[in-house]
Amino acid sequence: MDGDGASSTGATPSEEMNGTGNLMDFLDEPFPDVGTYEDFHTIDWLREKSRDTDRHRKITTKSKESYWELIKSLLDAWSGWVVMLLIGMLTGTLAGVIDLAVDWMTDLKEGVCLSAFYYSHEQCCWTSNETTFDDRDKCPQWQKWAELMTGHSEGAGAYVLNYFLYVLWALLFSFLAVSLVRVFAPYACGSGIPEIKTILSGFIIRGYLGKWTLLIKTVTLVLAVSSGLSLGKEGPLVHVACCCGNLFCSLFSKYSKNEGKRREVLSAAAAAGVSVAFGAPIGGVLFSLEEVSYYFPLKTLWRSFFAALVAAFTLRAINPFGNSRLVLFYVEYHTPWYMAELVPFILLGVFGGLWGTLFIRGNIAWCRRRKTTLLGKYPVLEVIVITGITAVLAFPNPYTRRSTSELISELFNDCGALESSQLCDYVNNPNMSRPVDDIPDRPAGPGVYTALWQLALALIFKIVITIFTFGMKIPSGLFIPSMAVGAIAGRIVGIAVEQMAYHHHDWIIFKNWCRPGADCVTPGLYAMVGAAACLGGVTRMTVSLVVIMFELTGGLEYIVPLMAAAVTSKWVADAFGKEGIYESHIQLNGYPYLDVRDEFTHRTLATDVMRPRRSEPPLAVLTQDSTTVEDVETLIKDTDYNGFPVVVSRESERLIGFVQRRDLTVAIKTARQKQDGVVSSSVVYFTEDTPQVAEACDPQPLKLRRILNLSPFTVTDHTPMETVVDIFRKLGLRQCLVTRSGRLLGIITKKDVLRHMAQMMNQDPESIMFN
Repeated sequence: MDGDGASSTGATPSEEMNGTGNLMDFLDEPFPDVGTYEDFHTIDWLREKSRDTDRHRKITTKSKESYWELIKSLLDAWSGWVVMLLIGMLTGTLAGVIDLAVDWMTDLKEGVCLSAFYYSHEQCCWTSNETTFDDRDKCPQWQKWAELMTGHSEGAGAYVLNYFLYVLWALLFSFLAVSLVRVFAPYACGSGIPEIKTILSGFIIRGYLGKWTLLIKTVTLVLAVSSGLSLGKEGPLVHVACCCGNLFCSLFSKYSKNEGKRREVLSAAAAAGVSVAFGAPIGGVLFSLEEVSYYFPLKTLWRSFFAALVAAFTLRAINPFGNSRLVLFYVEYHTPWYMAELVPFILLGVFGGLWGTLFIRGNIAWCRRRKTTLLGKYPVLEVIVITGITAVLAFPNPYTRRSTSELISELFNDCGALESSQLCDYVNNPNMSRPVDDIPDRPAGPGVYTALWQLALALIFKIVITIFTFGMKIPSGLFIPSMAVGAIAGRIVGIAVEQMAYHHHDWIIFKNWCRPGADCVTPGLYAMVGAAACLGGVTRMTVSLVVIMFELTGGLEYIVPLMAAAVTSKWVADAFGKEGIYESHIQLNGYPYLDVRDEFTHRTLATDVMRPRRSEPPLAVLTQDSTTVEDVETLIKDTDYNGFPVVVSRESERLIGFVQRRDLTVAIKTARQKQDGVVSSSVVYFTEDTPQVAEACDPQPLKLRRILNLSPFTVTDHTPMETVVDIFRKLGLRQCLVTRSGRLLGIITKKDVLRHMAQMMNQDPESIMFN
């Protein structure tokens, strides 16, 4: 529109100079909802990055104008570190509260502390003056339910009553957990890591990281773990931490208005989650980098490190385990490992890989069945039934009755002179006079053989029940149950090797390193290696897994055995299928997730994947200066596409740019409300200059140049799909236009790429459900 047209409508001199008159060129002044995304849609990473660059450039320019603007720019620069500090503090606090609550409620199933009902068994006996070293688990203040109700602590009647109340408490906890999830926050179920991975790849799931989800997940996580089900709190703590991250993002416009920047914060929050879950800050950062994050620039690495550090500090200040350490499984082994032991370590790696494969296949088959049968309609009943079966089978066996964390802790422990565990019931040789902390290998006593039987039964029970537990409608982590399976198998192997070395120390394999009276095999180390192998088999982690394990246990000199087991476990599991449990659940739920680790080796071209196909109607496009508002509204109404290419004319099909559906809808709606003269017959212009309105009665044109993306990503029709897939992965594209000599031929969306990849792997392409 030229100056005369502008003057005739009463425009200001500055508007005359710009030649815009009272035409609103959208995004000259920002207005709500433009540039935002709808639920279950993918973000455009390039667009978000470019918007952040523009915002940063504006702030830098303004900072030179005045001191106030300079202070504002410094505050903006520091806001990232402030967010990390807040995330770390809140995540550490929540983790500490969860740990304390789980300890108390787990013990509540067996008894209560008379001196203070809110004390766990351990805390109750700490505060007692009458606790002796031999009977450290017995103190007058702690009473089991049968003793409290009937006055008898021994006998069949007391056992049956304790059994009944144990099952009853477990059912109550799990019923409360599933009810709260169903009623208040359906997104609070599961581990949350598959969804976090999908969200970090640029997918929008509104409410998944909301305040209600945070509150309900925190409460129900305590209930679910306390119920004794075969699940852990570590995976869900990543979800809790990301909810904290999202909460603090909303306080700063830098993050709340840019989905790309928000994901940098969420990556760091995931690191803080693992940091407090295991007390492993460095492992948390590596876990976020290796397993969870999609886009992880160097700046995010530093911030993740800071968030994990603050979270770990906060947890240490709360001291939930009462041992002034960050971790529950701290161990101190007094013997080195020997080269010959690599053989059983590698065998444990093979076991971990096989267990990982069995678990993933069994669990996915069960989840699929849950989705397609009546079972899916009654999630509360499913949780109650599985809890009932778990509690009834778990109570008789002392190794399954206690919490899984305590079980792992006992399995990791070395048998010192002060240990009262059944696993340490060795036959003592009175002729041995050695320092207390260096106990030689001895023959196993009856307690060890009893423990081996109970552990073998616990292993079978854990393997089977975990398959049915993971994926129910309650918060359920997988780290601890997987580690328990591996730790049980590892301890059994460790005791077997130890006894073999004791009874056959003259064999050639033991001769070089195992002399009579020497302490040459540490069964606890085998449990630790087994735990790492099984966790690696299920999740396919390697580097972060080893770091988490040595941070978790303090066993720094045992890195090589851990590495050997982790690598073997990954190789064995990968031989049966490349996807870990989280990728399998992403696939099961049909989330649009392009895994960076997937290789695409098929020789197809962009033209084979693009739409429209030969049998389909032509591509829905807009022209730069001949489409009316009514045409645009009809196009939006009749189609469900996320955006439309803009061309010079339908004859030439020469590409100008790309406009998002949501931006178009919002712009037209706002223009009708705020701009006079915009009617259905108004022409929409995507050009820099708009023609002069000849007469007053002509409809006012609508200029939408500012919502047009003038640099959409394009490829030619002969670009190999291998390259296209790589571009989508590395740039996080939402869609890509296909051209030939500047002429528009078609479009490839992220969903098209995923469908094509599924087709090439002989999977159902319709399993990709979302946009």
